[in-house]
Amino acid sequence: MGKVLIFSAPSGSGKTTIVRHLLDRFPELEFSISATSRAPRGEERDGVDYYFMDASEFAARVEAGEFVEWEEVYAGTCYGTLRAEIDRIWDRGHVVVFDVDVVGALNIKKLFGDQALSVFIMPPSVEALRARLEGRGTDSPEAIERRLAKAEQEIAYAPKFDRVIVNDDLETAYAEARRVVGDFLAGR
Repeated sequence: MGKVLIFSAPSGSGKTTIVRHLLDRFPELEFSISATSRAPRGEERDGVDYYFMDASEFAARVEAGEFVEWEEVYAGTCYGTLRAEIDRIWDRGHVVVFDVDVVGALNIKKLFGDQALSVFIMPPSVEALRARLEGRGTDSPEAIERRLAKAEQEIAYAPKFDRVIVNDDLETAYAEARRVVGDFLAGR
């Protein structure tokens, strides 16, 4: 069994930006593409950003035991990690990097134990999150309100993670993430 890195945060916290930065800096890391039952947003692509599938295909794969973990994150919208995706990355000798919701992150951490490092990316404030989500221009005002309500719940999970990185300054967050990941990969 290889190592896994788990990143989680409320939507708009900069988690994906930080994960992409780490993928550029550490060649042994490889992103685990999550599956979802939602439609693509913006310029998201199947097999690159997510494995997009309709609700019935997602349910059939859950029933077949193809997921390591999955959750209905929003009503009618499921996300999960396919077992085959982890095997694909480990077969290449790489470290799996997850970018998942908080419940999925804690489930993955529980499953992989000391082989996993869980990192929570903390937003500077809920107001900053609102500005980031509105600035994206990919969600309706109602969707933004749902995400902000969920963010407040997700922030309560932060103490359950191995590390918390506050993203109030992106360069500082990058540096902290590089240090934390470097220490984990080196076994420190």
